[in-house]
Amino acid sequence: MSDDLIQTSQSTSCSAWQQSAHLARAGWLTPEQLCPPGRRLVLVAPHPDDEILMAGGLLAGFGGREQDLLLISASDGEASHPHSRHWSEHRLRRQRPQESRHALQQLNLDLTQLDWRRLNLKDGALARDEAFLVNHLNQLLKPDDLLLCTWRGDGHADHEAVGRACAQAAQARKAQLVEAPVWAWHWAAPEDNRLPWPRAHRVQLDETRLARKRAALAAHASQLEPDGEHPPVLPARLVECLLQPFELVFV
Repeated sequence: MSDDLIQTSQSTSCSAWQQSAHLARAGWLTPEQLCPPGRRLVLVAPHPDDEILMAGGLLAGFGGREQDLLLISASDGEASHPHSRHWSEHRLRRQRPQESRHALQQLNLDLTQLDWRRLNLKDGALARDEAFLVNHLNQLLKPDDLLLCTWRGDGHADHEAVGRACAQAAQARKAQLVEAPVWAWHWAAPEDNRLPWPRAHRVQLDETRLARKRAALAAHASQLEPDGEHPPVLPARLVECLLQPFELVFV
């Protein structure tokens, strides 16, 4: 699946996904089972907003335990609106990290206590920086860390590059790798065997976590609103899938 196909393919509806036998068989985890207090979560987001799309509900429980969280933003998301007269790369490079900051605050996180590292890599070209990402993670990871990233088969080149880099670093440093699909909700069919269903688990979100995730995602206005020339970057059907009362992870 190429980035071009993501943009042109028809979104799979949330109601269609809710009929998925594969999804129904995915086991349930509580957020505390996935990452109990005292265990460090290292989350690598290819772009601003991916941390919310992947794991906003999980992150909503880290208020007061910011010391257990290391957030790495690979790019500033400046390439989200190619050919847009409204959103230039220069403007997006400032806007999107600001949206991320506001989103994290909606999750009840204290940003003064959070280790948040922005790498400022080139949006749309993270595959060129895969070796750098692997080396960077090798220096940061500890053997008991939980490393959460976008899935290696997610259909977006940047998401897949981050997934591959994290998989390599997790193996080298003996950290636990957990991958989360984002764009796969858009292009995959509910019974699509390209997804690693045997590894699939659903992280259960209560009403408080889900409400915080919804508020955090709303902070990413640049991705949710049309720019006058183009539809929103995040299709409404994709957003609906990612705001279900669980987060899908491959463990």
